[in-house]
Amino acid sequence: MRIAKQDVPVRIDAPGAVARQKTNFGDATGYGMISGEYFSLGAGTDISPLLQGLEGDLCQSPHWGYVLQGELIVTYADGTHEVTNSGDLFYWPPGHTVKVGADAEVILFSPQHEHSKVIDHMLEKMTG
Repeated sequence: MRIAKQDVPVRIDAPGAVARQKTNFGDATGYGMISGEYFSLGAGTDISPLLQGLEGDLCQSPHWGYVLQGELIVTYADGTHEVTNSGDLFYWPPGHTVKVGADAEVILFSPQHEHSKVIDHMLEKMTG
């Protein structure tokens, strides 16, 4: 799920302050500590090969985040695709992979236990 800034509903609009809020933006039930992550990704990067061997050959950690710049193409377990661009907030549920359409700078918030397992697996693939 992704949403552009201008589509996030304005809740407060006062002189010098605008607060926007999108409720029901993913479910964190059952997850422990969250890690804050900053990714710099080059155009053409495809993490799919690094996910092989994980359940469904997909990242099984949910992520909430913001695209500072660039374009990411997310493919979900059901085969659907979603393009996330500069300025978009997003929630990616477990069961996805990512390809970079244009050089990207991305902030993620992820359950640290689940995503650390994925990152460790990717590191093993890169060095193995």
